[in-house]
Amino acid sequence: MRLHHLEITAFGPFADTVEIDFDELGADGLFLLHGQTGAGKTSILDAVAFALYGTVPGARSEGRRLLSDHARVGAVPTVRLEATIAGRRLAIERSPEFERPKKRGTGTIKQQAKANLTWLDGSGENLSRAQEIGDVVKSLLGMSAEQFFQVVLLPQGDFARFLRANSEERGRLLERLFDTTRFGDVEQWFRDRRGAGAKLLAEQQKKVEVLAAKVAASAGIEAGADADPVEWAGRLLAEAAESRDDAAAALARVRAVDEVNRRRLDETVALADRLRRRRDALNILAELEQTQTQRVAVTAERDAAHRAVSVAVVDREAARLAREADAAVARSETAAAPLRNDDEGRELLQAVGPMPSADDRDIIRPRCEEWSSEAAQLDVLLDRRRRLTELENEREKFAGRRRALTDERRQVIDERAALPERSTAAADAVAEAERAAAMLPGLSTARDRAADALDAATELASRRNELERLEARVLQLHSEYNHARDAHLDVRQRRIDGMAAELAARLTDGEPCMVCGSTEHPEPARPAPDTATKADEERAHAAEQRAATALSEAREAVTELSGIVAVLRQRCGDAELTTAHAEAVRAHNEAATVAGRLDHLRATVEDLRKLDTVLAEQEKRLDAELSELAREDAVRAAEITEIRERIVEAVGDLDLLAPRRRTVAALSAAATALLDARTAALQARTAADERAADARTAAAEAGFTDLDSARAAVRTPERLAEIDRVLRAADDERAVATSTLNDPAIAALTGDEVADVTAARAAVDDGAAAVEAALSAATEAERRHLDIENYSRRLERACAELVPLLDEHAELSALADVVAGMGSNAKKMSLRSYVLAARLEEVADAASERLRRMSGGRYEFVHSDAAESRGRRGGLGLDIHDEYTGAVRSTKTLSGGESFQASLALALGLADVVAAEAGGLVLDTMFIDEGFGSLDADALEAVMGVLDELRAGGRVVGVVSHVDEMRQRIPSRLHVIRGRSGSTVRVVS
Repeated sequence: MRLHHLEITAFGPFADTVEIDFDELGADGLFLLHGQTGAGKTSILDAVAFALYGTVPGARSEGRRLLSDHARVGAVPTVRLEATIAGRRLAIERSPEFERPKKRGTGTIKQQAKANLTWLDGSGENLSRAQEIGDVVKSLLGMSAEQFFQVVLLPQGDFARFLRANSEERGRLLERLFDTTRFGDVEQWFRDRRGAGAKLLAEQQKKVEVLAAKVAASAGIEAGADADPVEWAGRLLAEAAESRDDAAAALARVRAVDEVNRRRLDETVALADRLRRRRDALNILAELEQTQTQRVAVTAERDAAHRAVSVAVVDREAARLAREADAAVARSETAAAPLRNDDEGRELLQAVGPMPSADDRDIIRPRCEEWSSEAAQLDVLLDRRRRLTELENEREKFAGRRRALTDERRQVIDERAALPERSTAAADAVAEAERAAAMLPGLSTARDRAADALDAATELASRRNELERLEARVLQLHSEYNHARDAHLDVRQRRIDGMAAELAARLTDGEPCMVCGSTEHPEPARPAPDTATKADEERAHAAEQRAATALSEAREAVTELSGIVAVLRQRCGDAELTTAHAEAVRAHNEAATVAGRLDHLRATVEDLRKLDTVLAEQEKRLDAELSELAREDAVRAAEITEIRERIVEAVGDLDLLAPRRRTVAALSAAATALLDARTAALQARTAADERAADARTAAAEAGFTDLDSARAAVRTPERLAEIDRVLRAADDERAVATSTLNDPAIAALTGDEVADVTAARAAVDDGAAAVEAALSAATEAERRHLDIENYSRRLERACAELVPLLDEHAELSALADVVAGMGSNAKKMSLRSYVLAARLEEVADAASERLRRMSGGRYEFVHSDAAESRGRRGGLGLDIHDEYTGAVRSTKTLSGGESFQASLALALGLADVVAAEAGGLVLDTMFIDEGFGSLDADALEAVMGVLDELRAGGRVVGVVSHVDEMRQRIPSRLHVIRGRSGSTVRVVS
């Protein structure tokens, strides 16, 4: 992986957009990332991590606040990274989730995170979903975000803690970097299998106990088997078989007695039934003999009713036709009612007479045709009457249109008359606008000049106040300087006056005096109470210098501000600035308003010239349209006169046309209906008379004296069915009784035999009770034997299945304990700890190689797989071997610089192992965080040698440090500069 270009906007401490060209910065393979504390050095690394994985390392990811507090309102935090990963060049742009102000109202709204991935090598589909981008990055890099943070963004502080951590803490970090999930799954698989085996074993033991209890319950004894449940169940089964055989023998004996009793009962019941049937048959024959005369009478009634059936059918048909004929006559009278209301109709009714006849058609049909013909003629006149109405409506519309056109023509004439005056006014307005446009540049200059003077006057008032304040400040500082100078001179004089005492204070017995050379000092001078020391003089001198500097700076400020005030006075002039500025703005605005309407006014003049032509054409068009309307109105007036004359000639008046049409139509319809009704009535009467004659003929042919006798013989179907039922029942009873008496078993009886059914049934009941009791006992004995036999077989199989489960569970428990680091596992290492220990051993080997070079061959890492105290897991111990002493000691005994060397070596070793774990991926770019300040010159030289080895082969190493010596050693630098409005960056190469 190689980084090319990074662009950061409104992210972390960066308010605006900053860009970093890693190709230029890392051209030498090594560059320094430095700056003040809090400037944002680590935020550069956060931006790289966020672009790749959408998160930042360590505890900073928990804050979830990546939007810069320095950014302007509405700014969108964005990170864009161009990099080459696994041979693919790509660009990733991400924006985190952040809160932005609402566009309307108060408060904020959450803006969702966004991401885009663009393939810069031209192959592949660009992505916009964060999950898909994360999967692609992880696939190309071959490592998770946690691994990336540890092997590319080397956090020195984390590895210092890792160096001194115990096995538990060290194991947690290694588990995040190396995927031991499958080994944990193996541990869990053993735990699950042991739990499942224990559960299966308990279930099987429970099954044996339950089956033993069921055997005991089936045998009717208290639960509790012998040491061998199978042998105990066999004894209970033999005892149950013996009891079953005894119960079966007793059941056979009582069943033989029961069969004899049942045969005797069947014979007694059969004799009693034959005696009853014989009595019933004799009684039926006697009763039939007494009712024979009644059956003969109903037989004759049935035969007469059968003969009257055909006569009744014809008679009903004749009656129906007679009713229909009467109804048809009534309808003909109803049809004649409309004709009685008109003279012509009454004349027709008198001609046909009151009753329908064969002459009705010859009388009514001609009158119908006359009325129909007249109705057709009147329909034509009605159509003309409707046309008359349409013509009158059209003339009214013509009149209205003529009035509208006349008004429009008058308006056109008036508007043409007013056009010359409007054209003159428009031309004058155009001339005025052109003059305003010509004056506008001069007015703009005057307005700007007045505005500048007004601004200068406003600033002048402020600057005057500031100048007065500064001049007062100069006077005050001048006074303070004089006081400081006087104080300095006073202190210097007092020190000179007390110089003898100052020199005397340095005298020592036996040592020569620095003034006279004597070794004896009988009366050294003593300091006066107000004597000043050298320190007092230096402080007074410093105070004088500060006062002088402050006075000089204040005087320079007064000079500079005086020049500004002079320029402002020159810009202001002597006029009344507010009034002049307002007048200049007003004049400019008025001229701009008038000049702004110039194009519109010119268009208005052109429109007025065109309007005269348009109005002349409209006047001609209106004259032609008025002439056409007059011609059309004359044509319609002539047609109206012709239609009125024809209608008056036909009916005498326009208002009589429609009533006469309704009258003749009603007469024609009523006459037609009358003809149809009288014809139907005549036909119905003829059919009814013919059917009545047929009914009288049918009665004679059926053997009746007249039609009334046949009608009296008619019976309902219910009555005929009842007669048949009575006769058939009598015949059936006679046949059954005769058949019963002819039965040989009944014919052999005399009637004196006796059958005691009650005594025979009592004997059977007693025998059945004995059989039921014996059967219950035998059934219970059989059930008990079958239950014991069934449960004994199941108990035997369950005991056989229990033995291998016991052996398998014991073996699986021992294996699970070993895998989990318990039991016979002497090192107390779980499988996952064993794998992590192997990885740590690889890390220790890789880190030792670099640590030996950094420490001049003195130190190397030693991996320990021994178990720790108090049963804690082992395998993750890490100590230091000191070549100077040959001793192996704890990493906690290293000094600050040595700890940094060890931590850096450990971080680089871990990076090599993780990269190898990811498939041998080459990490072309890596960053190393703070820690160089703890090294002396030699140690720093050794570490720089290791860093030079890292950048060999094209690798780029970024060192994050604020140590001054690093700037001298590393020429390519990225300087992060802290500011009140946000941080910026500067590349030095």
